[in-house]
Amino acid sequence: MKVERVFNQNIVHTTSSATLEQAARLMRDRHVGALLVTEDIAGKKPVGMVTDRDLVIRALAEGAGAQDRTIAEVMSAALATIPRSSNLFEALERMRANGMRRLAVTEPDGSVSGIVSADDLVGALAVQLSSLGGLLRSELLHEVAREGDSGQSAG
Repeated sequence: MKVERVFNQNIVHTTSSATLEQAARLMRDRHVGALLVTEDIAGKKPVGMVTDRDLVIRALAEGAGAQDRTIAEVMSAALATIPRSSNLFEALERMRANGMRRLAVTEPDGSVSGIVSADDLVGALAVQLSSLGGLLRSELLHEVAREGDSGQSAG
């Protein structure tokens, strides 16, 4: 399965000069756990990502005031990306390699079209594993039925 089937195209972005409080409110109001950080308000040039975890671990846990610090101080400046045509296992490996739970999803031209999270990948893989489990159960039932049919015709 490809990333393009599971990623979230609802990109919410903020600028690196926004305060932590502004970012937290935006996350709350838009029901997201990560914001794409852009160079300007138009959102054309991504420069990083900030997550709810960044706000808690890198800022609030250090006693920083949410109105005093900017996103630039706590965001992940290295934007980890994955092409939308990649498979789910490639995305998982990239997350593992970068120590991140979210990746920016890119188009062939390099533009960002969404975000894929570990939750998105786990959900999709769970569906695939469930289908595989159903296939195995079905095969077992067919095997048992074939054995029952051959036992009846022999007698």
